[in-house]
Amino acid sequence: MLTYVPSGVCSKRIEFDIKDGNLSHVAFEGGCPGNLKGISQLVEGMPVDDVITRLQGITCGKKTTSCPDQLTLALGEWKQANL
Repeated sequence: MLTYVPSGVCSKRIEFDIKDGNLSHVAFEGGCPGNLKGISQLVEGMPVDDVITRLQGITCGKKTTSCPDQLTLALGEWKQANL
């Protein structure tokens, strides 16, 4: 299980697993529970690159980021560490 501490959003922590380049588990602590559970279910099993492409740059209200965007930052860090 990998853990990422997001910045500038309501969620306090993102946990995820990656198996064979695909997300196998995503869980957000805090934030908007229904939306984040839905996003977690939708991205589970997707290739990391596809998740980044679809969710990168999404904002929340007047914020310059969002919980899905923060997930893409976490995935980007994982990619850099695993090249």
